Amino acid sequence: MKTLPKLNLILIAVSFVIIVIGFALMVGEPSGEVYNPDIFSFRRITVGPMISLFGFVFMLFAILFRPKKK
Repeated sequence: MKTLPKLNLILIAVSFVIIVIGFALMVGEPSGEVYNPDIFSFRRITVGPMISLFGFVFMLFAILFRPKKK
C-alpha cells in the first residue's frame, strides 16, 4: 500500500481548513421562538456553502494530484 506524498498531505490539510471555514460561516444564532431574519443572510445561505463546496472539490483534487517526478 502506497502512502500519499507530503505535498498531497499538505493540500489535504489546506482543503480541510477551507471546509471548516465554510461551515463556520454558516453558523449563527438559531431562530427560536422569536423569528430571526438573520437565518436567511447571504453569508449563511450562499457564501458558506460555496466555500465548503470549493473545499470538498479541492479535497478531491488534493487526493488525486500526482506530483511530477524529477
